Amino acid sequence: MQLKILKYDPEKEYFFREGCFINELSNTDDDPELSVARVRVRVGDCTAWHRLEGRIERYVILRGIGLVEIGDMTPTRVSEGDLVVIPAGCRQRIRNIGENELIFLALCTPRFLETSYREMGS
Repeated sequence: MQLKILKYDPEKEYFFREGCFINELSNTDDDPELSVARVRVRVGDCTAWHRLEGRIERYVILRGIGLVEIGDMTPTRVSEGDLVVIPAGCRQRIRNIGENELIFLALCTPRFLETSYREMGS
């Protein structure tokens, strides 16, 4: 891997079918062990139940207040500075319960591939 600085580009943000906005900060073949995405969830919105096959995901909450649900765990309030660790294959979703947008980093190991994303029913 080469030394590099990847500049944030707000124009790269897109709406993902999960129900949130994604900006892939780093997700490339030359760094297959990790992907980093900036995730934005609008006020009152909730992502769809889903799981990632073969990927451990971590949420680093940067701004806002969320209610995260992982597997059969009791829904838990999260806010700035909290870290959520989601085992591979575990169902998950997060709801924005605050008055402002919920912003967090999603770090996947190995890196996120859309083929690993599985939608789940309610």
